[in-house]
Amino acid sequence: MAEVQSTHRLDHSDLEKGRTNALKETISSGSITINAELFEKLYLSPQTKRKGELRETFGNPTPLPVYFFMGGLLMFLGGVLEWVLGNSFPSIVFCTFGCFWFSLGGILNPSFGAYAFYAPPDAASTAEGLITRGFNASLGFWLLAMGLVAVVFFICALRTNVVFALMFFSIIPAFALLTAAFWVQADDYTGTTETAHKLFVGAGATLLVTCAAGWYILLSIMLAIMEFPFQLPVGDLSTVLKAKPAH
Repeated sequence: MAEVQSTHRLDHSDLEKGRTNALKETISSGSITINAELFEKLYLSPQTKRKGELRETFGNPTPLPVYFFMGGLLMFLGGVLEWVLGNSFPSIVFCTFGCFWFSLGGILNPSFGAYAFYAPPDAASTAEGLITRGFNASLGFWLLAMGLVAVVFFICALRTNVVFALMFFSIIPAFALLTAAFWVQADDYTGTTETAHKLFVGAGATLLVTCAAGWYILLSIMLAIMEFPFQLPVGDLSTVLKAKPAH
């Protein structure tokens, strides 16, 4: 009994002297509270209430698709894990772009026969389908649709952070330039080679900005996860555009 009282007096004395060690040990056994900026950096989504404790139980899946920025499998897997955690926006983003890269790979893979379908009946090779009007026009419409999706994502990303929003802002003109390039090729594949090349180069330049922003977010997330003494700012926007008041 004397030992218990002595321990109690010691802890009480520590707290009175402003020492927080005992307090830190006490709260470590419970839930951990992080601020809105750190939460948004880790999960690329504004902090919202969710039932359960999945975010505390499982690791953060966000770095998976960011590390392999243009990887179909890891982006889709990361999107599924974000959905499990209840992070709807990054889940939709990762799954959408994961399926985009899967689809693009399927289009360019000869075994899928996507461009072979457009090849003329008397074509010497199925690769001739790549230069047909129908194939290039169809691919342009698909990229146009992805550009519209990117516009929606950019608007929604204005509640996350500056770097994440920059990724979508820079990818929008990339999709526009790619759409124009394929439509130019659809109009006259051989006669517009130089124009199409310039459009492809312009799209690649804007995508460099997108990739750079993606690598920056990856580094900032990994530094936060590993609790480095320094952090990279991402420009929190969750406090700029306030959430709709709950009724």
